[in-house]
Amino acid sequence: MDQEILNSYSRINHLIVSRETFFDFENYISMILEKNKKINIISQNTASKKAIIDRHIIDSAQIIDFVDLNSNTTTDLGSGGGMPGIIVAIILKNMKNNMTVHLYEKSYHKSCFLKEVSKKLNLNTEVNQKNIFEIKNLETGTIMSRAFKPMPIVLDLVYENFSKYKNVIFFMGKSGKKIFENSKNNWELDYTEKKSLTNEDSFLINIKKIKKKN
Repeated sequence: MDQEILNSYSRINHLIVSRETFFDFENYISMILEKNKKINIISQNTASKKAIIDRHIIDSAQIIDFVDLNSNTTTDLGSGGGMPGIIVAIILKNMKNNMTVHLYEKSYHKSCFLKEVSKKLNLNTEVNQKNIFEIKNLETGTIMSRAFKPMPIVLDLVYENFSKYKNVIFFMGKSGKKIFENSKNNWELDYTEKKSLTNEDSFLINIKKIKKKN
C-alpha cells in the first residue's frame, strides 16, 4: 500500500490489526464522496478525502478500545453516513470478530447508502430505518452516540429503551465538559474519560452504569 496513505492514518496505526482495514477505509471514502454529489451524506465542509480521514474516520476509529468485543452486537444511534458504526464494522471485520453492528438511521436515503456500503465491503451490519425512540426493550453490548442528540436526551433514551447493554460511548466536543457536568446533576454515572485523537478540546466518555438520581 502507498506509504502516503498509511501516513494519513498514522494516529490510529496502533489500533488497526491489518492493512486490509485501510483498503476498506479508502473504498468507504470513495463511496461517500461519490454519493455526496447526489445526497448530503456528510457536510460539504468536510467533503474532502483529508477531512473525512481527519474529522470522521480517525475520530470514529479511536473508540474501538471502548467497544465490548465479547458481545454479539453493538449499536450506533442515528448512524447518518456511518460514523462511527461503519468504521467500527470495518475494524471488527479485519479483527475477525463476528459481532453485528446495528445501525439506526431514520433517513431512507442514508439507510440505503449504509446498506450499499455494508454489501460492498462485506460488513456484518444490520441497518434499521426506524426511529429508535419508538423501540423498547432493546438489548446490545456497546452503544455509540456521535453527533446524534444532546447527552441528556441520549441518557434518557438508554435508560428508558434499553433493557440490557454493556456501556455507552459519547463523543464530546468543545462544550462537552459543561454538558457532562450538568448531566451529572440528574444522573449517577460510572464512567471513564479519554482525550480525543482529533481535537485537543474534544474527549470521549465511556459510561458503564447509568442511574437516575431521585
